[in-house]
Amino acid sequence: MKTNYQYPLDLSWSTAEMTAVLSFFNQVEKFYESKVNREEFLEKYKEFKRIVPSKMQEKQLGREFEENSGYSLYRALKEVQASERQYVRSEKA
Repeated sequence: MKTNYQYPLDLSWSTAEMTAVLSFFNQVEKFYESKVNREEFLEKYKEFKRIVPSKMQEKQLGREFEENSGYSLYRALKEVQASERQYVRSEKA
C-alpha cells in the first residue's frame, strides 16, 4: 500500500462522474484495508461501469490505480463477486 497517490481520472468527466469513479476506487481501498459490504461494492462497480463502459478503459484505469496504490481493482472485484458473504475483505489482508 502506498500513501499519497493520485487517482486515475479522465478530465472530460463531469464532477458527478468523477465522484462515482472515486467512490468505486474507495471501495477497492476499503476491501484491502478493512472490509466492504458486498452489495455496496457491487453497486459502486455498476456506477463505475456506467461511466467507464469500455473494458479497455477499465483495464487501463485499473492498471494505473494498481501502479499508484498497490491495490488491484481486478482482484478485488473478482473476490467480491465470488463471495457469498455480506462483508468481504482481501484474503491477503
